[in-house]
Amino acid sequence: MTKNIIDIITLGCSKNLVDSEQLAKQFDVLGYKVRHDAENPDGEIAIVNTCGFIGDAKEESINMILQIAELKKREKIKKLFVMGCLSERYMKELSFEIPEVDKYYGKFNYTDILLELGHEYRADLRLERTLTTPAHYAYLKISEGCNRSCAFCAIPIITGRHRSRSIEDIEAEVKNLVAQGVKEFQLVAQDLSYYGLDRYKDLKLGELTQRLSDIQGVEWLRLHYAYPANFPFDVLKIMRERENVCNYLDIALQHISDNMLQKMRRGISKAQTYELLGRIREEVPSIHLRTTMMLGHSGETEKDVEEMKEFIQKIRFERLGAFAFSNEEGTFSYNNYKDDIPQEIKNERVAEIMEIQQEISFDINQQKIGKEFKVIIDRLDGDYYIGRTEFDSPEVDSEVLIPASTENIKIGEFYQTTIVDATDFDLYGK
Repeated sequence: MTKNIIDIITLGCSKNLVDSEQLAKQFDVLGYKVRHDAENPDGEIAIVNTCGFIGDAKEESINMILQIAELKKREKIKKLFVMGCLSERYMKELSFEIPEVDKYYGKFNYTDILLELGHEYRADLRLERTLTTPAHYAYLKISEGCNRSCAFCAIPIITGRHRSRSIEDIEAEVKNLVAQGVKEFQLVAQDLSYYGLDRYKDLKLGELTQRLSDIQGVEWLRLHYAYPANFPFDVLKIMRERENVCNYLDIALQHISDNMLQKMRRGISKAQTYELLGRIREEVPSIHLRTTMMLGHSGETEKDVEEMKEFIQKIRFERLGAFAFSNEEGTFSYNNYKDDIPQEIKNERVAEIMEIQQEISFDINQQKIGKEFKVIIDRLDGDYYIGRTEFDSPEVDSEVLIPASTENIKIGEFYQTTIVDATDFDLYGK
């Protein structure tokens, strides 16, 4: 056990990561040394920031809590706190099942950990963070919560209703981060499309994106987790016209058959989905679309899966992930449908979709050979510098590998790079 060291372990999405970074800043100014996702946590205090989205994520979070609780038993750490989505949803159950944790906090009261340790929360630091990402990029959370009523989703149960931050607040945070050297921002939320409607009575994602792109020093803005129904089309013009707004959109579609879209309560039809994607591609011809597909939701038939396969082959998403339906208690699906598809079948359907996507990704990457792209360098890893184009978000998308022998390359800088080779999910450049 090392005194005055706090180990923060973050599980789940980038929105959780932002919370961890904000908490880390509070401890930093108090004189603690904060480590994030250390391989062997042995600080005086450990904080686990949990995810509670689907079954696999919950299992990972519980296993991590148990792992750190075992360290506490062996006196490798002194105190263990748990925060985040899982403890927001299951605080009573966790307190009973894993009493070794000193205290559980939810998704929104985690700064009370400071009070537990005898410190005051510094409100003047609310826009500041200790970045856990490379210094040149950051995740930017623009709202919290969700007002949609998707049948399968537990997020509204955990996070509550949608709450947009003010544009001025977000601008101030971006200016602070630019002053620290951040050049690239990933805008994240449970639902980007809804941004502004609660606060301004109007959809404001377009205006927010435009105002952020006006800030000197912002090189790239990238949009994550848009919702297809009531999409804010004005953002497309800004994306097309502004060089620092990446031609990239992460829009979770989940399915395409009308049968499943209705069962999932997605608020959009198959025809409307095709129309939406057609308009996006027409307005931003070079856009790269990322989406996710859910397989094995209650009532899904082989015909529904075939419709999804046809859809993916027609649209040819540049980026696509698939996951198996998890029947989450408290959701509409849990209360109204039978989870009637065996896990083995769900997994087989996921594998089939990803096999189709692998071929599409290979073809799309092959078409980039010989072309030149602006690339930002994230890190040096073995024999290669690892970078990304504007079409690639950190952690989840393709990377550009440039030989480490290349001279005068600096991490965090942009370089014009010619693609010389490509695989399913990676590009090789010079």
